[in-house]
Amino acid sequence: MERLKRARTTPWPVEDGAPFVLTETCAQGRTLAAVNEAARALGLEPGLRFTDARARVPDLAAEEIDREADALALKRLTLWMTRFSPLTAMDGIDGIRLDVTGCAHLFGGEEAFLAAIKRALEALGLTSHLGLADSAGAAWALARFGANAVQISGPEKAREALTALPIAALRLEAGTVQTLRRFGLTRIGQLFTIQRTALARRFRNREAAQDVLLRLDQALGLRPEPLIPLKTPARFTARISGPEPLLSLGGIEDALIKLLAELTRQLEEAGKGARRFILTGYRSDGTRTSASLALSRPGRDAGAIAKLFAPRLEAMDPGFGIDLMTLSAHGTGPLEAIASALPDGAALPGADPAETAALVDRLNARLGDDLVAIFTAHESHVPGRSEALTPFPGALKPWPASAHRTGPRPLVVLDQPEPVETIAILPDGPPARFTWRRVTRSVARADGPERIGPEWWRGSADGVRARDYYRVEDEDGHRYWLMREGLYDDQRGGTPRWYVCGLFP
Repeated sequence: MERLKRARTTPWPVEDGAPFVLTETCAQGRTLAAVNEAARALGLEPGLRFTDARARVPDLAAEEIDREADALALKRLTLWMTRFSPLTAMDGIDGIRLDVTGCAHLFGGEEAFLAAIKRALEALGLTSHLGLADSAGAAWALARFGANAVQISGPEKAREALTALPIAALRLEAGTVQTLRRFGLTRIGQLFTIQRTALARRFRNREAAQDVLLRLDQALGLRPEPLIPLKTPARFTARISGPEPLLSLGGIEDALIKLLAELTRQLEEAGKGARRFILTGYRSDGTRTSASLALSRPGRDAGAIAKLFAPRLEAMDPGFGIDLMTLSAHGTGPLEAIASALPDGAALPGADPAETAALVDRLNARLGDDLVAIFTAHESHVPGRSEALTPFPGALKPWPASAHRTGPRPLVVLDQPEPVETIAILPDGPPARFTWRRVTRSVARADGPERIGPEWWRGSADGVRARDYYRVEDEDGHRYWLMREGLYDDQRGGTPRWYVCGLFP
């Protein structure tokens, strides 16, 4: 209901204190999916038929529940909770589980940690029930069945904290809970005094008995229950929070410098660098803003990374203020040992790999990630397939010596060959005149043809035609690279077609 209230653009349909429910259509018809406190006080509970609820409360206000929107909101909230712990996961349809090992002391202890979470959720307009324990099962039970909104549990208090809670706090099936109640077992503490073999004999279904023992052991921390995080945290992460929210670009820049100092220290101790850095700011209103930077090769130079981040920080909107900032490193790997170029031209000819990579990083930082590309050779003799543009891999690759040697190629090659109309003196000779882009040009000189056969091994040869390439010059001195697709009387596609493929300087 609180999610729905936040998402609505129209006034809330009921006054404060009036009964309100969310309904859902299922096999039993339209039933109640959620009720507010006013409706619960009138005896309405989830699962009740809507017709029965209307019979009890004729003026009951209701809306249809949106499960997909609720699940999306819970997922976003789970990711937002990474400000408190890097390990977060969705727990059912209404809960979030956090592994807070090593996190509570950052907020001043467990009580202060829980208080900080509660304040943050209240600022979002969300009601929360928190539980902290050494096991996920105990924390789940305390959050949903604890006497207070917040319960504290330590290693020695887990058994004591669970004793007074109802059997349903063990996350058991409804049928199993009913079976235990028939035997007079209504509290978790009652299970502590019963031998396990005797407890198992009370169930006809062995699986139900094993489920009770499993849930009891998980709540007591006797069996592990690992958390699978919604988003795997980066191994190398630095975070910073201040007494006051950051509201200016200068504050973000200062925070980045401190974060880089800590993160590069972690990378240096591990002997690694990173190819991608993500800076995330968590705003006071629960939203996030971020900026990312990609390097062409692993690096950890804090000064260089800060300069590359500078043009991207302007896009980070602090909104009502940033409470917490994190910087994470991704794509980590060992640093490559590269010798610097000798001064005064004493080095061998060729670009310095480190300087080339730094230039590409500066261009990508200004223009966008992976916009700098290089030509790489492909094993093909067909123009257009013998080379391709690929993102810069971190170093200039030498052109393979085995690359196919061809005739002269134009400086400008069109992305797609453009058709032309031609008049040829001989059927298999160069054109005497051609029309391209509505302008007719007379050919003064011609060289060719350079015949290139089709790559028949790529598929069926039907419809695939040989190509003749000509270098021609018109009467104005302009030179073109023309291609005739097909040969006369080759019985593959009719009359040959002519194209302009490129321009010579």
